[in-house]
Amino acid sequence: MIYLELFVGFLIVGLFSFGGAYAAIPLIRDVVLFFGWANEDVMTNMIAVSESTPGPLMVNLATYVGSSQAGVLGGLTATFAVVLPAFLIILLIMIVLKKILANKYFQAILGGLKPCVTGIIIAMGCHMVLQNSIMPVFQQPSDFLAPVIAMILSVLFFGSKIVWKKKMSPIVLILISAVLGVIAF
Repeated sequence: MIYLELFVGFLIVGLFSFGGAYAAIPLIRDVVLFFGWANEDVMTNMIAVSESTPGPLMVNLATYVGSSQAGVLGGLTATFAVVLPAFLIILLIMIVLKKILANKYFQAILGGLKPCVTGIIIAMGCHMVLQNSIMPVFQQPSDFLAPVIAMILSVLFFGSKIVWKKKMSPIVLILISAVLGVIAF
């Protein structure tokens, strides 16, 4: 009986949760209190633990409540129930989207959006570089190492394309930037 209650309770949460996990907390709280799975204090602790563990809050909370009530199988039941509506909705959207993506007019719209998105990303990148690398140099002349590291990484990235005829792995660039950052700062 507890498994059916967990399934129905968290299926309701999954069906009627709009606005993200934090907006779903009151609904989860109402379901948990309605079925008598926890009191207010325990629920507050469950929310705190679920927030501090990696993963989506709703899934963590469903797993925590389910496992506290009926062990591993209860956790699996509650987790399955809370993600089932979202999974089915995404599946439906993908079926419809597959048909829409084949439409030539929709392809033309996407083709027009790609340069816009690219421009927005480049503009944001330039803004971040100016705010975090170049502008601090003029405010505090002693802080010139960040732009120097950025230049070194740029030379390594573009130089690898010229010398080896292929791009340098982003993982290698991250490791090099970490080492340079530790040395510089």
